[in-house]
Amino acid sequence: MQRRIEGGTITVPVPDHNELKIGTLRSILRQSGVPRSELES
Repeated sequence: MQRRIEGGTITVPVPDHNELKIGTLRSILRQSGVPRSELES
């Protein structure tokens, strides 16, 4: 997953697992800039 920002690109690795540990998911969200609320229903 990549996110373009002013002055460059941030690459966020996304593991290919059926389940992610909550800390891994939070780290991915933090790095990607995706708000947690976007994943919650």
